[in-house]
Amino acid sequence: MMDVRQVDSQIYDLLRQEEQRQADKIRLIASENYTSAAVLEATGSILTNKYSEGYAGKRYYEGQQVIDQIENLAIQRAKDLFGAEHVNVQSYSGSPANLAVYLAFLSPGDTILGMALPHGGHLTHGASVSISGKYFHAESYGLSEKTGLLDYEALRQKAMECRPKIIVAGHSAYPRIIDFALYRDIADESGALLLVDMAHFAGLVAGGVHPSPIPYADVVTTTTHKSLRGPRGAIIMCKKEYAAAIDKAVFPGIQGGPHNNITAAMAVAFKEAATDEFKEYTQQVINNAHALAETLVEKGFDLITGGTENHLLLIDLTDKGITGKAAAQVLDAAGLVVNYNAVPFDKRKPWDPSGIRLGTAAVTSRGFKEEEMRQVGEWIDTVVTDPENEQAVAAIAEDIKSFCKGFPAPGIN
Repeated sequence: MMDVRQVDSQIYDLLRQEEQRQADKIRLIASENYTSAAVLEATGSILTNKYSEGYAGKRYYEGQQVIDQIENLAIQRAKDLFGAEHVNVQSYSGSPANLAVYLAFLSPGDTILGMALPHGGHLTHGASVSISGKYFHAESYGLSEKTGLLDYEALRQKAMECRPKIIVAGHSAYPRIIDFALYRDIADESGALLLVDMAHFAGLVAGGVHPSPIPYADVVTTTTHKSLRGPRGAIIMCKKEYAAAIDKAVFPGIQGGPHNNITAAMAVAFKEAATDEFKEYTQQVINNAHALAETLVEKGFDLITGGTENHLLLIDLTDKGITGKAAAQVLDAAGLVVNYNAVPFDKRKPWDPSGIRLGTAAVTSRGFKEEEMRQVGEWIDTVVTDPENEQAVAAIAEDIKSFCKGFPAPGIN
């Protein structure tokens, strides 16, 4: 049997380059992580060969005896992990999962109310460039300009004014815990369904270090990578009364057969997430975010909301005299991988905004603790303070490469 190296040397070389990059650099992208070797093995398994339209026990193809067991196992493990009444594990990713929820409950032109993209929301929460903002009437809410925190009273007022069919809670760049009970009250008062997109903090919920939205939301979506350390997929959890509508929206509503290799990898990740080791990991994610935030505040960085309560930090670099894009590029050259990001009330354009976003999920998977995060903060400060010092940037890149050798990345030889 020929392997990738024998069949396609170009792709093999690129895979090795990416493997080396992930090993040699400090990855601070808040939506990235390292999966275990077991998750990688399931992802690259022979299940890629299967096609399984329909649901367990109700397939349109024969030969699903094993697949049905795998899917049922993934569903049950997700239910046990999150305490959900119903789970659909077939969504290809987070964006299709959110779209399936809209298809289940909305008609084109119906109103959704989600966090504004520049304030930390996601494209699929009603951004004008997304299908969620083109097919539906999208209204938005955001943060208080005075406090930098989510303005719940303004959210309530907006919900009462526009009477959305769905209120979307959740974020991709808000470093605080949101009040799910208050969202529930606002949804009930305005007559809306409550959708919580917990893609970023699902792992923290599973580990017990972040409040769960399950008791409050009608529907919860999440990706299975990010802080959950699974494959690139998504699940939808809901109350039993919405199960049929959700399942029908996923299949045949917006997609065909599920990716069975991903379903198996999800099941592995859910089993890993139910361990005490994973609980310890998620607590360390929080501890590391606090340590990094404290270091950067001491160095004069302007953190949105003044700090963090989860795995991510959002930093306004206006006072540092450098744009988010320029900072992200020079940090990457130094071995510190972040993404440039808009900040609330940003005066700059989205493709060259004022901020950067950092996360601690991936570095914690490598074994970083508070001491290492303080060192990371020192390196960030040095690079951002003097970004044109190419010699210093190159020296830090070499230091980081050596530093990373002491913290082997999961799943990478």
